[in-house]
Amino acid sequence: MYPLLFRHVLARFDPETAHHLAMAVIRLAGIAPVAAVVGRFTRPAPELAVEALGHVFPSPFGVAAGFDKNAVGVRGLAALGFGHVEVGTVTAIPQDGNPKPRLFRLIADRAVINRMGFNNRGAEAAARRLARLRRSGAIIGANIGKSRVVDVDDATADYVTSARMLAPLSDYLAVNVSSPNTPGLRGLQAVETLAPLLRAVRDAAGSTPLLVKIAPDLPDDEIAAIAHLAVSEGLAGIIANNTTISRDGLASDAARVEAMGAGGLSGAPLKARSLEVLRIVRAAVPGDFCVISVGGVETAEDVQERLDNGATLVQGYTAFLYRGPLWARQINRGLLKLRG
Repeated sequence: MYPLLFRHVLARFDPETAHHLAMAVIRLAGIAPVAAVVGRFTRPAPELAVEALGHVFPSPFGVAAGFDKNAVGVRGLAALGFGHVEVGTVTAIPQDGNPKPRLFRLIADRAVINRMGFNNRGAEAAARRLARLRRSGAIIGANIGKSRVVDVDDATADYVTSARMLAPLSDYLAVNVSSPNTPGLRGLQAVETLAPLLRAVRDAAGSTPLLVKIAPDLPDDEIAAIAHLAVSEGLAGIIANNTTISRDGLASDAARVEAMGAGGLSGAPLKARSLEVLRIVRAAVPGDFCVISVGGVETAEDVQERLDNGATLVQGYTAFLYRGPLWARQINRGLLKLRG
């Protein structure tokens, strides 16, 4: 049913408009009476529960950052069967993001290009939302990034501001230094720059588990170096990985892709590299170190493959557009079947 709806209706909408429409439906699913009914059909089986980051996740499969930037759809996403929701990216200072259009579908590739630019209402607004969600039962991660108006040299203080507001209200905190859509941000992944940043945010986060999200475009040795750094600095885990600036191997018309301009590519084309990055990270960290794998995940088989290769948890986003609201239910039921 959903593929027909997508092909004949949703695909005709501007992608960002379609996302807002979908979020309205998701928020409806989070209203208590509706969530109770929906949950009867979507709740993950107890056998799928995973212990990580000091919490019991009802499923290893959750929503990646970028889908719910302002923590408005958490209840609905949890009702639909996602094991956790990573909200954001949140910046200390509210910002509109990049000019529109800034979100593009590549349907032939089951992919998306975005250059949203961390559009969000800011850390203070996110903190108010998270405070109201503390009793929701959902496991919530908060993904924080650099405010665009803040100079790269002042990034640490900017991240610390967000961390102090959001860490006490989140189940874990993720430092995003890997989006391609904020000028200068990826430069913070250099180990000599990243170390003091993570140290300051870790101190601000207190007892809240801290993770760092990295880019797939880094050389393998730099990925391993960041993994070693995360361990040595006492972080709780790594999120591998963000979107890519690569356009290799796309089936979509090359001229059309070029016309879309800069931005991060996500979805199926990222699958192979994300799996490689996962293997590099897992080989560089202790067995009990949390590794969240994201990128190109669409089916239960994809999720199980990540788990088999050392992922503690798995996240998805782009395939939600192509699979629809029962995507998490499909994943969770598929995982049970795969496990016999």
